[in-house]
Amino acid sequence: MAGSVSNPFNTDLDRNPANFQPLTPLTFLERAAAVMPEHVAIIHGAQRISYAEFYRRSRQLASALVSEGIERGDTVSVLLPNIPPMLEAHHGVPMSGAVLHAINTRLDAQTIAFQLDHAGARILIVDRAFIPLAEAALALAEVAPLFIVYDDPEYAGSETGELPSVDYSAFIARGNADFAWLMPEDEWDAISLSYTSGTTGDPKGVVSHHRGAYLLAQGNALIANLPRHAVYLWTLPMFHCNGWAFPWTMAVVFGTHVCLREVRAEPIWQALAEHKVTHLCGAPPVMSLLVSAAPQVQRALPQAVEFFTAAAPPPERVLAEMETAGFNITHLYGLTETYGPAVVNEWQAEWDGLGQEQRTHFKARQGVRYLPLEALDVMDPETMRSVPHDGETLGEVMFRGNVVMKGYFRNRRATEEAFAGGWFHSGDLGVIHPDGYLQLKDRSKDIIISGGENISSIEIEDALYKHPAVAVVAVVAMPDEKWGETPCAFIELVPGHTVTNEELTQHCRDYLAGYKIPRQFVFEAIPRTGTGKIQKNKLRERINP
Repeated sequence: MAGSVSNPFNTDLDRNPANFQPLTPLTFLERAAAVMPEHVAIIHGAQRISYAEFYRRSRQLASALVSEGIERGDTVSVLLPNIPPMLEAHHGVPMSGAVLHAINTRLDAQTIAFQLDHAGARILIVDRAFIPLAEAALALAEVAPLFIVYDDPEYAGSETGELPSVDYSAFIARGNADFAWLMPEDEWDAISLSYTSGTTGDPKGVVSHHRGAYLLAQGNALIANLPRHAVYLWTLPMFHCNGWAFPWTMAVVFGTHVCLREVRAEPIWQALAEHKVTHLCGAPPVMSLLVSAAPQVQRALPQAVEFFTAAAPPPERVLAEMETAGFNITHLYGLTETYGPAVVNEWQAEWDGLGQEQRTHFKARQGVRYLPLEALDVMDPETMRSVPHDGETLGEVMFRGNVVMKGYFRNRRATEEAFAGGWFHSGDLGVIHPDGYLQLKDRSKDIIISGGENISSIEIEDALYKHPAVAVVAVVAMPDEKWGETPCAFIELVPGHTVTNEELTQHCRDYLAGYKIPRQFVFEAIPRTGTGKIQKNKLRERINP
């Protein structure tokens, strides 16, 4: 039988260290430091950090972590803005064999405590500005990680904590600059852990591996058409899907990271002009922030700037104003489970000749699969068959390939459900147009995307149900020109009770991060089906007719 005959191209042609090494994005920094050691890798305020120094400090961090007892498979958590130590953590933590857990700095203490416990954090590195938040989380957590604090010279605050802590700079100084950092034993080894939900429901800790991070980082360089010595401005949070792998991408092209502690119009425009920024990523609110800035704040750009955006499509007016200001917009789509962007709106040359309204229509589509993604489809989740490519038939967006997560940390059931039928089920609903381009239409899990961040409607509903005046609540996405979407809460009150918008807002502050609090409360009867199920589709229609 043909199947029993051995393949001659596998005979005496085995893998060995000379011809097979596990893929990891950590090698990009090693190469950049060897080839262009003096080129500026990081700009942060007055700081200029070369590739040689970036690599040295990353190895020192790895060495210090190992000296502290960190081993392969341990978790190192960080609560940091877009500053140099965050870039160092993306390299130094996995160089020690550990897994990087980057925490959303906008979360509340309770959610952070949950993540620290679930991840089993051994070390927590925190920017001084977040000391109060971190200490509040640690007071609720069961784990007691080593507490390391970074004092950023670009931060004007002077927060001091009550818990004993180690200074980050002193911790780094302990490390060996010539440390022989640890390659992954297998490219399937975890490189990062990123959480997509809070304390409600199943914990969703997304585990990413070295192979996927390597492939997506290279894919970014090609999809974004990064030139050698590209300059990337950090407006996208690095805690979000590991900054879409761009912390590792820039070393591929010997590029420069321009760090920003906060996303504000004036420093963004200043950096764009002064540092000759070529690329940046962000949610639609960043675009609104830029084009709505006062004329004296905006700068003439020395070159066209590539802007990559995801989440809800930006308003047509904003797209037009961004083009006028000198930005070229590319729409992406993905999830934390796909390392960030896994779909790109590949622009066709013939669309350039269309009118602005038609161009905007094409720009609003999510697009086609990313270069390192093997398969993308819209399918019927019951039959696992592709829907017709007619731009009308709804199905669930599904992914398959090497830039799909390993699975959900310590959650076998959720992992098995996500990978049912050999595809990753996104939970997003969309259509495929006749030309093969994907367009999202709804979210089956009722996730609200506000400012590029996912918000669970269930989490908000659970918080509101804790108020004694609330009988029934349903939270849906409400269109917002600045944030893309914000939560809107429809509420039925307990008979005989009254409550004001202000009281409910204050109540939510006790349970939710600020950006999750509904911007609008509507007090009226909530529509239901004959079986009593809340009809959220009708609620959406009422606020977005």
